[in-house]
Amino acid sequence: MGTDLRTEIREFLSSRRARITPEEAGLPAFGGNRRVKGLRREEVAMLAGVSVDYYIRMERGNLASASDSVLDALAGALKLDDAERDHLLALARQSHTSPGRRRRAPATQVRPAIQQVIDAITDAPAWIRNGRHDILAMNPLARALYAPVLADPRRPANTTRFVYLHPDAAEQFFVDYDQIARDAAAMLRLEAGRNPHDKALIELVGELSTQSELFRRRWASQDVRFHRSGRKRLRHPVVGQLDLDFEAMELPSEPGLYLNIYTAAKDTPTADALKLLASWAASNDQVDAEHFPAGARD
Repeated sequence: MGTDLRTEIREFLSSRRARITPEEAGLPAFGGNRRVKGLRREEVAMLAGVSVDYYIRMERGNLASASDSVLDALAGALKLDDAERDHLLALARQSHTSPGRRRRAPATQVRPAIQQVIDAITDAPAWIRNGRHDILAMNPLARALYAPVLADPRRPANTTRFVYLHPDAAEQFFVDYDQIARDAAAMLRLEAGRNPHDKALIELVGELSTQSELFRRRWASQDVRFHRSGRKRLRHPVVGQLDLDFEAMELPSEPGLYLNIYTAAKDTPTADALKLLASWAASNDQVDAEHFPAGARD
């Protein structure tokens, strides 16, 4: 991943091409058996308004000369969603980025002021993560909520490592485990496109690929996904099931770091359960700040 950008581009484009039928692309359906799954290269080239030779060069991993308009046309031809477009543009940027101008590696700690911000959020679990899904800081309610994830003493805690390398605990904790696993791998691949030379990310993908057959399958799908907002259902060992709304916001002052907040609508069972969880966290030594100190380091 960190050294073969051409392979990343080739596999991403060919996988997106393979999933679209001629009918879905608005092309006439011809009889007989097609020797390729999805669209042919010449069909993608026609839809994108480029020559066949030019598209073949792109699919072979050469995006360095592709203009924004060509990339936009290619994204339209392949019916890419917003996350996939972002990934394509990131791969193109990496194609003409010199080693000296590579993106800074994601942070592994937070400033005290950011810790103060999340500590000031007292009615909702809040935490900070980077693009690798390392949890860098949490407020007390988040530590209580994610107690099963934090049971692994390795720091920084990493949610994707928990999902794939502790599947029994993760399946118990995440009600929609299959979707969580798909999303986790897809979000990690999106980060890999943005920052393919991040050594810690390369090591994490290698670790997961070596130890989890499920991760290998998800990673090979080439899927990418944003993680901005939605609903997450958790099965907490103390307070039971929680149906939470989440928002994930990148911090403008700390590029590459994200603030995650879980909330529940008023007068719902989940809102009551969060209050119970806060009370439990305040009185239970199992959720001890010493196990996850503010501004935790690698």
